[in-house]
Amino acid sequence: MKNSFLGAFSFVLIAIGGINWGFFGIFGWDVIASIFGDMSMTMRIIDILIGLAGVYRIATWIEQIRAKKAD
Repeated sequence: MKNSFLGAFSFVLIAIGGINWGFFGIFGWDVIASIFGDMSMTMRIIDILIGLAGVYRIATWIEQIRAKKAD
């Protein structure tokens, strides 16, 4: 991965999002909403960042697969 900070940051966001969805699915509890309160704009920004992190990780994963095939 070219940018290690961006890779690590995206991994952390994806992990947080996955844990949050796991808690929501099992217990019906939105951890992030509990931490930040019911601030719709803040929650929307956090959700957008988690979504962008997922897209970034998928793109870098595809790039790694293509690089391995080229070897």
